[in-house]
Amino acid sequence: MKPIVFTGAAVAIITPFNENGIDFESFGKIIDDQIDNGTDAIVVCGTTGESATMPDAEHLSAIEYCVKRVNKRVPVIAGTGSNDTKHCIELSKGAEALGADALLLVTPYYNKTTQRGLIQHYTMVANSVKLPIILYNVPSRTGLNILPETLKELSKVENIVAVKEASGNISQVAKIAELCGDDMTIYSGNDDQIVPILSLGGKGVISVLSNVAPQQTHDIVEYYLNGDVKKSLELQLKAIELVDALFVEVNPIPVKTAMNMLGYNAGTLRMPLYEMSDANKEVLKKAMINYGLLK
Repeated sequence: MKPIVFTGAAVAIITPFNENGIDFESFGKIIDDQIDNGTDAIVVCGTTGESATMPDAEHLSAIEYCVKRVNKRVPVIAGTGSNDTKHCIELSKGAEALGADALLLVTPYYNKTTQRGLIQHYTMVANSVKLPIILYNVPSRTGLNILPETLKELSKVENIVAVKEASGNISQVAKIAELCGDDMTIYSGNDDQIVPILSLGGKGVISVLSNVAPQQTHDIVEYYLNGDVKKSLELQLKAIELVDALFVEVNPIPVKTAMNMLGYNAGTLRMPLYEMSDANKEVLKKAMINYGLLK
């Protein structure tokens, strides 16, 4: 059995920006509040962190700051994926040198590749570092799906240990569980599918919801793994309206808007992401009130 990077809810943390770049003071407060409120791991520079708009120096500075601020309180998982294998290797080595505990590698996007190419891409990156690697399957963004048979092959690589599954296809998740067993930990990449993926042997979630509800998201997983499936399901279903509202526009537009509503200095979005429409802000606000985050 391969090592498990974390069990529970990892936050796919936002990156607060200001006119000068990353607002590190606000970033530190958000990190501390996440840990104080039950978050089990922090994913920095993922999709929700707007890594696609970060130059390499800024990307690595965000990882460095997060590692130092967390100071081993929870695992820090650095997003270092790229559609350029060489670039992915460079970022991954950089994150390893800065003290990240694991890597999250999204599938190559735009140019994409074949399933054989995926095996080669991920194997080359894995062989360049010693850190455990979580693969990130999100075909709605990348246009590329990691097939279960491909994950089985990749599970033979020593430090490829997990997959963040955001395909939305529960049948595919079941096949992954069947083929890979203990050689590939499964994390939900969708906040509305935490319980279904736990029921197939998953160990947790890498979550957008955790940005605004860290304790509640942690609790969904903890109750389930402790055998209280009824309570876990109750919490999962209670969160559905809010989860839907957090994706009423492209992530992370709604979640950064929500963080600002909650009084955090989440800052602005980087173009081409743009502020929410007034109508969707009302949808988000209503969901936050109904969930108990706002009055």
